[in-house]
Amino acid sequence: MSTWTPLESNPEVLTKYIHKLGVSPSWSITDVIGLDEELLAMLPQPVKALILLFPISDAYEKHRAEEHERIKSAAEPLKTPADLFYMRQFTHNACGTVALIHSVANNKDIDIGDGVLKNFLKSCANMSPDERGQALEKDKAFTEDHQMLAQEGQTDAGNYDTVIHHFISLVNIDNTLYELDGRKSYPINHGKTSDETFLPDAARVCKEFMARDPDDMRFTVLALTATQE
Repeated sequence: MSTWTPLESNPEVLTKYIHKLGVSPSWSITDVIGLDEELLAMLPQPVKALILLFPISDAYEKHRAEEHERIKSAAEPLKTPADLFYMRQFTHNACGTVALIHSVANNKDIDIGDGVLKNFLKSCANMSPDERGQALEKDKAFTEDHQMLAQEGQTDAGNYDTVIHHFISLVNIDNTLYELDGRKSYPINHGKTSDETFLPDAARVCKEFMARDPDDMRFTVLALTATQE
């Protein structure tokens, strides 16, 4: 497994990153300063995805293992929409990039111009989630862009092999709220949602992550939103 420099949860750097990848300047990454209704209402609209950065704790790993077994042993196989774009993460510290890809690729009304992201999505359109993760690891252009933007973070990333935080994406796909996490074998269905209720629905899932580690304050929530004029 190759190792990248970890991305920081810096909205300015992440916005610059998605624009460099080819995403229209009409879209930006924005800080979510709180998950209460009145604070969520302050976000630029529309909100197309929430991105959660959280600590990988023992409680989280226990939940992840139990969740995997529950899905694996279900009586009926997991069904996901045909147009859901999902990929695994096989590159260490690539979770920020994977979360951004999941956030953008699953919102068809976000314009993606010619460039690294458009080329990647086109090349792996018919691949499995595992094959897409392997393709990202071998993608030199993506690696270069990630490394360049990761080094623009405000603080020293430290020892890249001991990073214990992880990015995931929450998106509305066909009026269903999905958690997309490259460390998991499957997309996680969190129930029905809509354009009107997506933000509070996704905030609820973020709160569930926080509730599993109530004494840990190392959570950050970002949003993919329309660029504020």
